[in-house]
Amino acid sequence: MSAIIQLIGNLGESLSRFTQRWIPDSWVVCMSLTVLAMLLAMVGAGAGLNETMLAWGGGMWALLELAMQFAIALIAAHACVSSRPAFRFLDWLASRPDVDRPVQAVVLLGLFSIVVAYFNWAASVVASALFLPFVARRNPRADVRILIAAGYLGLGTVWHGGLSGSAPLIMATAGNPITTPPPGAEPLVDRLLPVTETLFNAFNLGYLAVVSVVGLGMVAMLHPRKNARTLTEDELARIMPAMPEETEPTTPAAGIEAFPGWIFLAVILIGYPLGHSIVTQGFGASWTINAYNAVFLMGAMLLQRRPANLVRAFGNGARTASGVILQFPFYAGIFGVINGTGLGDWLGGLFVQVATTETYPLIVYIYSGIVNVFVPSGGSKWLIEAPYLLPAARDLAVSPTTTLLAYCYGDSTSNLIQPFWAIPILTVTRMKFGDVLGYSGLVAVVLFLVTAVAMLLVPSTL
Repeated sequence: MSAIIQLIGNLGESLSRFTQRWIPDSWVVCMSLTVLAMLLAMVGAGAGLNETMLAWGGGMWALLELAMQFAIALIAAHACVSSRPAFRFLDWLASRPDVDRPVQAVVLLGLFSIVVAYFNWAASVVASALFLPFVARRNPRADVRILIAAGYLGLGTVWHGGLSGSAPLIMATAGNPITTPPPGAEPLVDRLLPVTETLFNAFNLGYLAVVSVVGLGMVAMLHPRKNARTLTEDELARIMPAMPEETEPTTPAAGIEAFPGWIFLAVILIGYPLGHSIVTQGFGASWTINAYNAVFLMGAMLLQRRPANLVRAFGNGARTASGVILQFPFYAGIFGVINGTGLGDWLGGLFVQVATTETYPLIVYIYSGIVNVFVPSGGSKWLIEAPYLLPAARDLAVSPTTTLLAYCYGDSTSNLIQPFWAIPILTVTRMKFGDVLGYSGLVAVVLFLVTAVAMLLVPSTL
């Protein structure tokens, strides 16, 4: 067993050296994917250069609302976990592992990432990024590259099968374009899919448990036994967040700014419409990304306690979302190419042509992962893929639930080789995606093999 662990660790180290040398910054990766998408549109889907360029431009600003939702989610989550109560908790939690056993620190961070991601993807992205410096400071022998891979584990395993899974929430929400198309169009599914049939499906819950254990086991085995890449005291000092300070007001204006009533008023204004919607329309119809953002905005306000603290926390959190703000328009351009040139239909057709009832979930899983590399947005990507995945599933006698879950799993696994959602943790640690891709890529390969078996065994009529 020790020989296998040593072999896996050595392989991860070798791949890490390769990716450090050859994988560029995440924005350059985004531009490389843009070129590839445009070439596929022209060569595969038969689109002209002018059509492809216009489709890219048309898509660039098409997802601004979604980009703003994601940015708010990241900043609000940052404000929550950078509060004084969260600071004390993270510091206490980071001190639990044995300092002489760095693998314990890796498993702790990975488990933290998975648990938080099950409840909210944005919180996992930000909280894991902010938790890592605490873990590295308390466990100085832990390899920072493996810590990053562990902190990214939640997005690569459970998020899309968890409570914030975008596609299942879309399918459970009344008025969504899949079950309620424009006038004159046929619905792709004749009813809503409540989360009790998707997110709380027994197969989904079992799958999430299995991939969580596999992912944690992989990052534990990948930790180098020798030559670990650790952070110096100066590097730790640069990435370590400071304990939020609270100063007493010295001027009337400062006293007005410190008045906690403003916080409670904002919480009531945000919370009342959400509560009213849940009471009158039901949880399934109300629980959207906006609802998540509302909850985390209220949480950030209550945890920060004072308006001045809240403003400062949001200012600091904007840096965490800077990569999203920069890169999302470019990924939205790829979205435009896929959606506006026939590239999506061409890609989907390649897989559907070779599918059977038994293999269709595996085909959807692979296809979802491939498209996620180009458009890392689970919700908007589902709206692209559902119009041809669901009819094909109906023709092959595969249920919408099985198709949806296969889509979700592919979207999660491929995050481990997609740099977009790693931006916050890379920004905090000041490292490049190539520094960790060798490790996260190995985890992705093992999870792919496990899920491929699951997709061949999953019932076609969940």
